[in-house]
Amino acid sequence: MSTLKSAPPTKSGVGPSTVSLPVGPWATVAEFLIERFPNVSRAEWDARIECGDVIDAHGQAVTPRTVYQPHTKIHYYRHLAAETVIPFAANILFQDEFLVVADKPHFLPVMPAGRYVQETLLVRLKRTLDVDTLVPLHRIDRDTAGLVLFSVQQFTRDHYAAMFRERTVTKRYEAIAGWRADLQLPLLHRSRLVESESSMLMTETAGAPNAETAIAALEVRGAYARYALSPVTGKKHQLRVHMASLGIPIQNDRLYPRAAAHADRETTRYDEPLQLLAKSLSFIDPISGHERNFESRLTLLW
Repeated sequence: MSTLKSAPPTKSGVGPSTVSLPVGPWATVAEFLIERFPNVSRAEWDARIECGDVIDAHGQAVTPRTVYQPHTKIHYYRHLAAETVIPFAANILFQDEFLVVADKPHFLPVMPAGRYVQETLLVRLKRTLDVDTLVPLHRIDRDTAGLVLFSVQQFTRDHYAAMFRERTVTKRYEAIAGWRADLQLPLLHRSRLVESESSMLMTETAGAPNAETAIAALEVRGAYARYALSPVTGKKHQLRVHMASLGIPIQNDRLYPRAAAHADRETTRYDEPLQLLAKSLSFIDPISGHERNFESRLTLLW
């Protein structure tokens, strides 16, 4: 029997995860899964297998008695028993045979991870548009609102992904933060960002810069200002760290600076969204050669 020649289909907008089976003592696939993923209970794996959410390399449903075969692969579908509903909707700003541009609200993750699967931008769009091949070409934080660009076709995807690798896409963000009259704006903030050893947060450290952000003031209202942020690089939390390091953390940022982070930062506060917006994307379309300019219809609060 031949193996699958294409990726397994999506279910309710969710694509499968794939695991390669190593050499080991497991008699059945079920035994391997239970040991390999201790955070998922035996009852949960039993339920997934019962409803056909675990399949082998041939596309056949795994049963509780399926014999373990090393050097093959299995696919399984993630789902959560009780997933928190995100009460905000994304808007589709553009769609053609190659691209989809979505305006993402605050609080909605782009990709399935952790406690979010169905309540993610990618899965929602797959269900709404009935396009299983949709893949994000870049990502923005769950806390950040604004534009996200998706590829529709696998055979043109790398042409668009290359724009982000080669930094030929012009990205502009807007943010609300405190106003410092002593800062000489516009400025280019350059620093070295690394992930902290004690947490998943980013921190600035000595060494050759690997992150650059152009910062300009667009409007000042008393103690606050609306800023234009243009990242030259795309490090995790780059804009948030750079603004905090200048003494003007983005309004409602619960992560940076660390000293100001709330003890309950994992608790969602829908009335206090991070005031950071992926405002615009501009690039030359590698397929058509046409100039593309997209702008978010969302606005920040201040």
